[in-house]
Amino acid sequence: MAINYSAEKPLARLDLELPGLSSAEGRWIRLGPWYAMFPLEFAYEEIANNTAPGDAILDPFMGRGSTVVAAAALGRNAAGMEINPVAWVYAKTKINPAYKNKVLARLYDLAWLCEEKKLVRMQDFFHWAFDKEVLRFLLVAKDKLNWRYSQVDRTLMAIILVDLHGKESNSLSNQMRQTKAMAPDYSVNWWKARGMRPKEKDPISILEKKIEWRYRYGVPNFESKSNVLKGDSASMLYKVQKLAPFKLLLTSPPYYNVTNYNYDQWIRRWMLDGPPNPINSAGRWENRFHGMEDYRYLLKSVFSKAAKYMVRDSRIVVRTDARQFTFDTTLDVLKTVFPDKSVEIIDRPYKGKTQTALFGDKSEKPGEKDIIMC
Repeated sequence: MAINYSAEKPLARLDLELPGLSSAEGRWIRLGPWYAMFPLEFAYEEIANNTAPGDAILDPFMGRGSTVVAAAALGRNAAGMEINPVAWVYAKTKINPAYKNKVLARLYDLAWLCEEKKLVRMQDFFHWAFDKEVLRFLLVAKDKLNWRYSQVDRTLMAIILVDLHGKESNSLSNQMRQTKAMAPDYSVNWWKARGMRPKEKDPISILEKKIEWRYRYGVPNFESKSNVLKGDSASMLYKVQKLAPFKLLLTSPPYYNVTNYNYDQWIRRWMLDGPPNPINSAGRWENRFHGMEDYRYLLKSVFSKAAKYMVRDSRIVVRTDARQFTFDTTLDVLKTVFPDKSVEIIDRPYKGKTQTALFGDKSEKPGEKDIIMC
């Protein structure tokens, strides 16, 4: 098998401009802050330049759905799967948001219910993180929104999750990071040291403004077929076969021992029926992947099953960590699963500070690599 190693090279020109914020598509495809995001521009480039309208694209580690939503915007069919419920809510909503009047009506339903909600004492974190009226609203929304099965409830939940925490002036919370939820004790000590009690806020008014902004240009008109599934792709990938065969596999698996999306999104996961504190794992594949054999098994299992649904001349594009173990393992698994394809490796070194560096990670970061197989 020939392997061509290439230095970093610019991506090809887009056939279509990436939609801006002055359009429905532009406002919805960017929904959902996410730690270590898969670049939307990269997904657009690959899909626009290597597939045709009507082709089907697969992403078994879709995160917040950049591959699927880019495919839909470009007139391609797409299937994606994600185990993290926060990312799935974002992706499912972006593909098919409910109409604004229904979302606003649901918001006002919750406002009525808030009048009867009595607050009980919770962990200190929640009383330092949220004003009492915000916390009352969140507890009602957490209890009443059927985000798994209702399009309207899921859309409203997605909008709540976006600004559940972030800058004090522009979110529902006291001052916090938006992309990553910090540990409760650390946060409380940080607020106490600065005397930063949560300011009084009207959650209904805040969310009305968020909804009006998101819907200013309406909702996107995606005419292609999309299948956005929540679950473990190692055991549930067969459910994407309705859209098979796939012309392009475009994905970025979790990197070995880098981040834990279950822990890093713990406040948003709490809103989605998770525990009221950060935990390291909610299941076998929802952790930081400390075990090398488990990591290899996950990649081998998912890519082997995905291969069954690819066309013979399919294109495989996997963005992975440039660190030795993650890269070598990913490349070895892909070569085993797709033995007849040629391989090109493109270096994508980091430029400037990374998201992990902003959160105090001082470890060496050699960047990422794209593994391309044809």
